[in-house]
Amino acid sequence: MTFTTRFAPSPTGPLHLGHAYSAMLAHDMAATAGGTFLLRIEDIDQSRARPEWEAQIYEDLEWLELRWPKPVMRQSERLPRYREALDQLTAMGLTYACRCNRADIEAAAGAPQEGVPQFGPDGRIYPGICRGRLTDEATETDVIRLNMEKAVLAAELRSFTETGPAFPGTHTLAPDTLISSVGDIILVRRNMGSSYHLSVVADDADQGITCAVRGADLFEATQIHVLLQSLLGLPTPVYHHHNLIRDENGKRLAKRDDARAIAKYRAEGATPQDIREMVGLPASSG
Repeated sequence: MTFTTRFAPSPTGPLHLGHAYSAMLAHDMAATAGGTFLLRIEDIDQSRARPEWEAQIYEDLEWLELRWPKPVMRQSERLPRYREALDQLTAMGLTYACRCNRADIEAAAGAPQEGVPQFGPDGRIYPGICRGRLTDEATETDVIRLNMEKAVLAAELRSFTETGPAFPGTHTLAPDTLISSVGDIILVRRNMGSSYHLSVVADDADQGITCAVRGADLFEATQIHVLLQSLLGLPTPVYHHHNLIRDENGKRLAKRDDARAIAKYRAEGATPQDIREMVGLPASSG
């Protein structure tokens, strides 16, 4: 099986040093393994995605001397595929429509209880207000959720291999953790046709990703993705969650950190090798 990995940015702002590190690391790993590096544009949130940011993604990555097969996969063109995956889960009786907004969820959650997690990898853990509703009752303002209690009973609870520096080893899905610390995740967000969790699982499978390289901040979400892979009958790749690039105060970089934007370094005369040195990667052999 050919080693295949990817870099999957959202075109909602400028790429910064953290993006550069993730993309170059994935590209280097593919090159070392004699494999393939793919680029995927995660643009299902059309309210925030902008063509000019997508164009700059290509420009920045090419300047970093990264190469990938074309055309690239774009999530906005794959909504029927995500609907197919959702329908599969719905046919198994695992989904429901949810009309709750943030205020409803906050009110239902009540006062925090000692030792009871309030937040998980999908945000505040949903208290199950709408769990009795049907998916086909959904309106345009509803989201679609996964009933986690039913899902863990329906799934073959797999293990996954992690090769990143912070969480190396084999990790096995734990039903109690998924129910209490993850909860009923959103599969389809309002006005988006999907969610990150559902899309990334379908995309990785369809692109034949064998090693998913991404930031350590997404490690906790991996249990969601492996569960969905099991439910949908999709392969589970190896995961490599790398350390995050942080500023001088230890804060991880975000797209609002324009001072760290790749385009800014390029405009100031930096070279791709300078960027590699900044993020702690060895010089390119290409």
